[in-house]
Amino acid sequence: MWRTSLSAGFRCFVCKRAGIKGIWGSNAVRRCSAPALPTDRITARQAADLWKRYFEEMGVTEPDHSSSYIIAYLLGAKTMESVEKGKLTEFLSQDKTEQIWKLCTRRLSGMPVQYVIEEWDFRDLTLKMRPPVFIPRPETEELVELVLSDLNMKPRTGAGDEALLTCLEVGCGSGAISLSLLKSLPQLQVIAVDQSQDAVDLTRHNAVRLGLQDRLQVCHIDVMEDAEAVLSLCNTVSVLVSNPPYLFSEDMTLLQREIYRFEDHAALDGGKDGLKVIKQILIQAPQILSNHGRVYLEVDPRHPPVIQRWVEANVEEMHYMETRCDINNRPRFCILQKEKSNKDHKLDLD
Repeated sequence: MWRTSLSAGFRCFVCKRAGIKGIWGSNAVRRCSAPALPTDRITARQAADLWKRYFEEMGVTEPDHSSSYIIAYLLGAKTMESVEKGKLTEFLSQDKTEQIWKLCTRRLSGMPVQYVIEEWDFRDLTLKMRPPVFIPRPETEELVELVLSDLNMKPRTGAGDEALLTCLEVGCGSGAISLSLLKSLPQLQVIAVDQSQDAVDLTRHNAVRLGLQDRLQVCHIDVMEDAEAVLSLCNTVSVLVSNPPYLFSEDMTLLQREIYRFEDHAALDGGKDGLKVIKQILIQAPQILSNHGRVYLEVDPRHPPVIQRWVEANVEEMHYMETRCDINNRPRFCILQKEKSNKDHKLDLD
């Protein structure tokens, strides 16, 4: 597995004001050119050390991990520690040296490592990555574990244990959540939607690579623009899961350079209060979920009490069940459940 220790644009975002979806700060990479190709043959270890020093000098975040992941990838391994014994001290071919310089130069420009090597691990899956599709963060693995834990305890209805459950994912990105759920639950089928055609294409590609395409339907739909299209896809679903855009718009300018430059802003910006898409999801949830169906959301740590109050005032069919914390003890996940109600209510989107 690729390690998840990288912090620059790879972990759940940390803001100077509060923990939210992004690594924040202004430590930009200085404009620079790559070092010249060596005139003499060098080893992989020497190349890794050379690029680590150069990344440090040029202000690239995580310089050690950046050089080691790229070189390990080109040697057919996940990490330098897992490279076949002896390969690190063997002289590189000219072609391999040129490949290292090509990919390290991309990293030098600020491109995240996931995009540079075009893949990354999420739980037990290796997913293809390409810009500008949102890079899944380790905290979202916790969201998947939360859903799996609940579904594994959920009583089955219908013809035996093989009765299918249906899940809707809003904002599938690379397919990390949907594909992880499908791999772990053979009785599950998933409908995934995203506002980005790039994301839809990448999710489909990853599904085919993993052999999970038969239980996955992926559609290019923006829930903010075409609620009816979402409703037409789903008869009823047992689960609605989403890691939606939840950054406050005013904080977008504080994003670290490599996130701001390379990742899809529409997958990050949640509007003035970070709740624009989240509110829309919760408005639609009662029409999509079966009775006692659940919504699982990854949100900004400032959001859970706000979401709870808003739902209680505006979406009577939805009951706010609980807030769960992430591994860093930040309130990160909201769980809601549909309860039957015949009462009319007015929605407040403000």
